[in-house]
Amino acid sequence: MTASPARARAALRTVVDTQTQRVGATEVVAVPSVITPLATLLATHDSLYDWAAGQPQPRALRGRAPVFVAALPDNGPTVVVRHAWHGGFLAPITADRFRRPSRAPIELQRSAALRAAGIPTTEVLGFVRYPAALGLCRIDVVTRYVDHAADLGMVLAGLSPNFSCDAALEATQTLLVQLARSGVIHPDLNVKNVLLRPTATDVFEALVIDVDMVRWDPERPPVDTMAANVARLTRSVRKWHTQFGCDIGESHLAAFTQSALAALQ
Repeated sequence: MTASPARARAALRTVVDTQTQRVGATEVVAVPSVITPLATLLATHDSLYDWAAGQPQPRALRGRAPVFVAALPDNGPTVVVRHAWHGGFLAPITADRFRRPSRAPIELQRSAALRAAGIPTTEVLGFVRYPAALGLCRIDVVTRYVDHAADLGMVLAGLSPNFSCDAALEATQTLLVQLARSGVIHPDLNVKNVLLRPTATDVFEALVIDVDMVRWDPERPPVDTMAANVARLTRSVRKWHTQFGCDIGESHLAAFTQSALAALQ
């Protein structure tokens, strides 16, 4: 069900039940079901990311840097472990160092809030905060793994044969409508931040990921939100087309934009 402004306002107030444990100078913040295995792993490994990197990988995943998939011990859930890096012009200088408390707590809360609003996204289970020089910190983020999924970039590049481009774009349009009606703008809505998965009804569902930077105003006119998100996503598709030669031309993008805006009516 698409969120109404009232439901979106209520979702924004979502409080996530988390616990914190310290392993030396490192902080583990996570939902209760995974806090103990995460802390236990950190007691015997330099970082959670290093531990995940050493596990057998079911498939290659990549964001700004490689991300790794691993099953938590004692029959725990399969998770994705991502090390956080800055983007933008200052990235070569700031690299993976963040001011405390970092964006990780925001990503954890936003993930829960979006799901409470009925917007599909991955479930952030927790994060690990490591001390760095000058009072800064480094971050690993832990997300529940979504099986049988592929990002929009992989689909458009023909790297996911089980997903058709048309079906992926249709699912992405549905996601854009959900975001627009809830007033959620994703300033980094690129083809790698739309995750597609099959459903029990043989259609695809699109999930928005990397949500720490989303701007959320339930009172914003949906058409304005849609225009901002579509502009950002189509810009990413054009860049992807230049790099990988995917079969999405300007006429296709124009039709996609018009269809997305019309879907709000």
